[in-house]
Amino acid sequence: MEGKYSVESSQILNGRYEVGELIGRGGMADVHLGRDIRLGRTVAIKQLRPDLARDPVFQSRFRREAQAVAGLNHPAIVAVYDTGEQELPGAATHDVKAPFIVMEYVSGRTLRDLIRSGELTIDQAVDHTLGVLAALRYSHRSGIVHRDIKPANVMVTPDGQVKVMDFGIARALADSAATMTQTQAVLGTAQYLSPEQARGEAVDARSDLYSAACLLYEMLAGRPPFVGDSPVSVAYQHVREQPDPASRFNPEVGAALDSVLARALQKDKADRFQDAASFSAALEGAREGIAVAPAGEARTEAMPAQAAPTAAFSAAPLPVPVTQAGHAAPFTPEAGESPDEEYDGADFTGPITGEQHTAALSLGMQPEDDAEEASRRRSRRRAWTTTLIIALVLLLAAGAFFLFNFLRNAEPDPVAVPPVAGLEQTEAANAINRAGLNPIIEEQFSDEVDAGKVIDSDPADGEMVLPDSEVRLFVSQGKEFANIPENLSGRTEGEVRDMLRQLGVNPGENISANSATVPQGNVIGTDPRAGEKVRTGSTVDLVISTGMVTVPELISKTEAEAISLLQDDPAVALPYRVVRVENEVVAPGTVVAQSHEAGSDVAQGTEVTISVAIEPEKETPAPEETEDNSGNRGSGDSGNEDNGGNGGNNDDDRRNRGND
Repeated sequence: MEGKYSVESSQILNGRYEVGELIGRGGMADVHLGRDIRLGRTVAIKQLRPDLARDPVFQSRFRREAQAVAGLNHPAIVAVYDTGEQELPGAATHDVKAPFIVMEYVSGRTLRDLIRSGELTIDQAVDHTLGVLAALRYSHRSGIVHRDIKPANVMVTPDGQVKVMDFGIARALADSAATMTQTQAVLGTAQYLSPEQARGEAVDARSDLYSAACLLYEMLAGRPPFVGDSPVSVAYQHVREQPDPASRFNPEVGAALDSVLARALQKDKADRFQDAASFSAALEGAREGIAVAPAGEARTEAMPAQAAPTAAFSAAPLPVPVTQAGHAAPFTPEAGESPDEEYDGADFTGPITGEQHTAALSLGMQPEDDAEEASRRRSRRRAWTTTLIIALVLLLAAGAFFLFNFLRNAEPDPVAVPPVAGLEQTEAANAINRAGLNPIIEEQFSDEVDAGKVIDSDPADGEMVLPDSEVRLFVSQGKEFANIPENLSGRTEGEVRDMLRQLGVNPGENISANSATVPQGNVIGTDPRAGEKVRTGSTVDLVISTGMVTVPELISKTEAEAISLLQDDPAVALPYRVVRVENEVVAPGTVVAQSHEAGSDVAQGTEVTISVAIEPEKETPAPEETEDNSGNRGSGDSGNEDNGGNGGNNDDDRRNRGND
C-alpha cells in the first residue's frame, strides 16, 4: 500500500489510524482504506459524513452500528476493532464531532458486483446464502437483527468466504417496539424489505430471513423478486403480491430451490422458516433435490392421516375422509371440508361414511321425534369429534414440547479443538468456527511469534469440548520492546517512519537540527537515540536536517586551528579559502577576519574565506653608486650624514625644549 499513507497529507485518528484513499461510499458514511500504525495492519475506516454529523438521528444510527457489531465475533461478520470521534474541520471546540468505526479490511467483491457480472452459478449462490445465514444465525443468537440484508452489504473474499457488514440500522431483538419507520420514511432497501418492514411493523429474526431469501432469489434469477417504478411500488408488491418462481427467469433452478424460496418469501412471518438453521437445512436438502412442503401444509404436517382412537374415545371413532382412489386422505383442522365429503343438511363438517349416508337419506321419512333424536346424536358426535381433535392436538403439542426439551438438554458429542498455533488470526478463527466452536480473540505481546499470528489457544489443541464452546485465541501483538536501529541517519523521513512502525513504535514529531552531511529533509537521528530500547506502542521523535551549518568562531585562532575547525569537525565540514593580509598589530599566522559571521547558519558546502595576518614588509633605501677612487670622499660624506643625523636629533631636542 505504498504511497497511500503520506504523513504530510494523511489524517490521523486517535493518534493511531492513518486515513487513506476512499474505497466506498454509503447513504450515511464514507469508507476509507486505513492503517493501524500501532499494530502495522491494514484496516477499513468508516466515517460519518460531515453533512450528517450534526443530525442526532444519524449519530444514533452510526453509534448503534458500532455497538451492535462490537459484540459480534464471527468469521462471516466484518469485525469491529475500535471506535472514536473526530473533530470536524473548521468546527468550534464545543461543536459536535463525527464518529468513526475502525473495521476489519476485507479484500474482495460485493454480491451486487458478482450479480451484475453474471458470474454466479447456482451452487455458488447457495454457498453464499449459507454464509449469510451462518452470520445471521450468530447475530440472532446474540440478540441482534440486521434489518438491511442486501447484495451491497455482503462481501465475498477471493477464497469464497462471505462477510456480512453494515449493521447501521440493526436493532436488538429485545427491543420489541422497534419498527422500520422513522419520520414517516421506511428504513432499508425496497427490493429486500420484508412485508412487516414495508408496513412499519415490529421486526424480528424472520424479517432478516425474508431479506436473505430476496438475496438468494436475485442471485438465482438475476433480478430481485419484485421490481417497480418506485420504492413505494416495490414495497406494495412485498405486502400484496406473490413473486414468480425463480425458475421462470433461470431454467437451471430446480423445483426444490423454488419450494425453498416459496416458503422463505411468505407474507406471514409464521409461514416462513422460523430461524436461520432451518433455512440452511432446507437449502442443503434442496441440493439433494428435496423439496419443502408448502406453507399451508407446514403448520399441519404433524397431524397424522389416521389416528387410532384411544380407549376413552372408542365409542366415538374419528371418521377418515376417503379419496376417489380409495386411499385415506389427510384431515387437518384448517381444511374442514374436502371435495369428497357429503353433508346431511346440518352443520356437520366431518366426512360421512356409507352407513351414515344411508341413514341420512332416510331422515325425511322418520317421525319428528326420531329426527330430533338423530339431530341430538349428530350433535354428540360433533362434540366427541371436536374433543378428540383437541385432545390429539394437545397430546402432539405436549410430545413435541418434551421432545424439544429432551433434544435441547441432551448433551451432544464433544469435538476436538483444532491446532491453530502459528496461523494468521482470520485463518485460525475460521478453523475454530468450522469445528463448531466460537473463537474469542485476545491479544498478547510475544518475542517469538510475529504480529497477527496465533500464539496458543485455550483450551489447547486436541482437547475435547462441547460444540458451541468458546475457544480463546491468543494473538501476537509483536514484541513488547524494540531497539531503535542504528542505520537511520541519512534516510528519508518516510523510510524512517515506516521502519519505526514495523518495529511497533509510533513515529512522533519532527525536531529540526543543523547538519553538515545529512541533506535537507532527511533524518539525522531520533529521540530517544539509536540503539536505545523502547516499549512497543511508545512514541519516538525524528530529528530532521535543515540543510544548514553553523559557522564557528575563527578570529584570533591560528591558521591551523581555523582550518581544523572548518575541515575536521563533522558538525561543520565547510570548504575554505585563505587570504593573507599584512598586519603589524597581531602575530603573523593569526586569523584576523572571516567572510561569514560566527554563529550564523549557512547552506551546506558554503565556502568560508579566512584572512590570516602576515608581517608587513620593511622598506630598505636603495644603495648609492660611488667611484672606486673616491673612498675618502665617501667617508667624509658618511661623516656628514652622521652629523646630519645628529643635527636631526638636535632639532628634536630644540623642539622639546621649546615645548618646555
